Parts: sequence; C-alpha cells; structure tokens
Amino acid sequence: MKQQVIKELSLSELRERLVEEKKQYLKLKMNHAVSPLENPMKIKDYQKTIARMHTELRRREIHGETTTVDINNSKKQ
Repeated sequence: MKQQVIKELSLSELRERLVEEKKQYLKLKMNHAVSPLENPMKIKDYQKTIARMHTELRRREIHGETTTVDINNSKKQ
C-alpha cells in the first residue's frame, strides 16, 4: 500500500486496515514457516505497510489530529 493511499484514509479506516494487515502478516508468516512461499518478499511488503500505517498514526497524533492514538502492539493469545 502506498503512502499516499494511507494518508487519504480516515482515522477509523486506518485503524481497521492496520488490524487487517497485521492479521494477514501473521497468517503469511505462519504459512511460510510451514511451507516456503513462492514469493517471500511479500512478508517484507506487509512489514513495510504496517510500519507506514504506524508512522501515519503517530504523525496524526503529533499534529493534534487525534487526542490519543491506540496502537495495539500487544500480542493476543
């Protein structure tokens, strides 16, 4: 996902997409651990997209576009 697309998302959409991207990333990593992926660079792409989303959330928090940003970094079991 491009940075420009991330910037255009609303705060709620950005949070929802972040959760979905994290789920897909974990699923992809698990699949890769079981059997090698045809294109393992997809894992890196998901990592970069997640990082871009976290960066945009933080940027919005700093610029006062939100009161607080809840970035869910905790691992759920």
